[in-house]
Amino acid sequence: MTTEDDIAACAGLVQRGDPDRFRATMAARPEARDILFPLYAFNLEVARAPWLTQETMIAEMRLQWWRDALEEIAAGKAVRRHEVVSPLAEFLDAEAVRNLDQLVAARRWDIYKDPFEDAAHFAQYIDATSGNLIWVAARALGEAEEGVVRDFAYGVGVANWLCAIPDLESRQRVPLVDGRPEAVALLAEAALQRLRTARRNRGALRGPAGQALLAGWQAEAVLQQAAARPERVADAALGQGALRQTLSLTFRALTGRW
Repeated sequence: MTTEDDIAACAGLVQRGDPDRFRATMAARPEARDILFPLYAFNLEVARAPWLTQETMIAEMRLQWWRDALEEIAAGKAVRRHEVVSPLAEFLDAEAVRNLDQLVAARRWDIYKDPFEDAAHFAQYIDATSGNLIWVAARALGEAEEGVVRDFAYGVGVANWLCAIPDLESRQRVPLVDGRPEAVALLAEAALQRLRTARRNRGALRGPAGQALLAGWQAEAVLQQAAARPERVADAALGQGALRQTLSLTFRALTGRW
């Protein structure tokens, strides 16, 4: 298979498994898609790994497979042939590999049913998953200030997490340190403020780096809803309608105002 075939395969994975990120990537510039589709396919496969089996050892082995693949990329060794790993090896450097390895390690939380230790542990998880993914993407595409990207990514990560809570609870997970409505509202408000702070500093991202942040196109609306009416989290009632989604993404893609 050629690199183009691999990227097409990654796009198919994202389209089927993460349609919101697929839409955001299709709204990005064509040259950015060669970076974003492999990264998002990697993220999807890693995120799914803990949920594909009830056997914790097998889940650990699935995550370790990805860590081993990243180690091969970092070492400059012959990289295993794989439709996601092979295109990643084309652009990941040592720092990017370290960030993605931390992302994989953080996903070990998903294997078990232990709650987060405290608010700091929860924030660390969001930063290691959403933060590292979006930072690697932005850094691969252009010049960016890491703090700005991570502020934005924290808002995106919390928004996505709040949307996932009903499903997580149905799987006997404890997704929040404090699940009281007032605590959920405060969490959403804090994440919203970090997202807005990042937007006020969008000049810190140059060139195509901002294309990586299009993936957060729905985050502000979700956080606003959760802050104003936290009961919508438990009711799985967060998010915009189809028309508003399309208009929001189109506006951000055309203006670059992620």
